[in-house]
Amino acid sequence: MLKLVIVEDEEIIRRGLVCTIDWLKMGARVVGEAANGREALQVVHDQHPDVVLTDIKMPIMDGIALTEALQKEENPARFIYLTSYADFSYAQTALHLGVSDYLLKPVNEEELAAALAKIDAVSGTPQDEQIHWDEGLKAAYHTGNPYVQTALKRIEAGYQGRLSSEAIAAEMGISASYLSRKLKEETGQTFGSLLAQYRLQKAIELLQAGTWRVYEVAEQTGFGDYKNFTQVFKKYLHTTPKAFMQEITVGIKL
Repeated sequence: MLKLVIVEDEEIIRRGLVCTIDWLKMGARVVGEAANGREALQVVHDQHPDVVLTDIKMPIMDGIALTEALQKEENPARFIYLTSYADFSYAQTALHLGVSDYLLKPVNEEELAAALAKIDAVSGTPQDEQIHWDEGLKAAYHTGNPYVQTALKRIEAGYQGRLSSEAIAAEMGISASYLSRKLKEETGQTFGSLLAQYRLQKAIELLQAGTWRVYEVAEQTGFGDYKNFTQVFKKYLHTTPKAFMQEITVGIKL
C-alpha cells in the first residue's frame, strides 16, 4: 500500500482531500499532511512516504522547491503535482523534474487513482504497512491466529456497544495481556486503537450519508456522548465531526 503525504496551503481543500477521498480503494493511505513545502520536508523525513501529492503554488516553499530539495537529498518519494493553474510552463517544469503526474483542481478521482496505480506498478511497494482497519483485518485473518481473528470479529459485530479486551479474552479463556500482545504482533495496533478506528470508519460512513446529526452518529457507533466522539475524532482525523461535515460539503463543490 502506498504511503501518501498531502501538501496544500488551503486548509479546507487539504482536509477535503484527506477526509473525503477513498484512499484505501486506491491502494494508498495518508500518513501526513502539511501546509507548505517547508512543513512538508519534516513530514516526509518523519514518515518516509512513497508519494507526495502537492500543490505547486504555496507560500514559504512551493511544490517545485520542495521537489528539488528532496531530490537533492536523493529521497525516493514520487511526486504528483496538484494545481489550479493550467499553465504549460508548470507542466514543463514537472516533466523536467521527473514528476509522475500533473493534475488540475478540482481533483478528478479517476485520474488520481490512475496516477497512483502507475506509481504502485513501478515501485512495487510492499502491502499492509501501518495498517488501516480493513488491511489489518485481512492480514490478521491470514495469520491463522484464532484469538486475533475472534477479537476482530467481535469488534465488527459489537462496535456499537461496550467492548473491552478483558471481556473478550475472558470469553476465550485467555489472559487479556496475551490477547493484547497477539493483537499488537499481528496488526501493529492495540485493541483500543482498532476499536476506535473501526468505530470511526462507521461514523464517517454515517456522516457522509448526511442523514443523522453528529450526536446521533456518536450514539450509533459506540462512542456514547458527543464529547468523547469529538475527542477521538480529533485524535485520529485532526478535525471535529462538525468541521468534517462542512468539509464534505465544500469538497463536493470543489
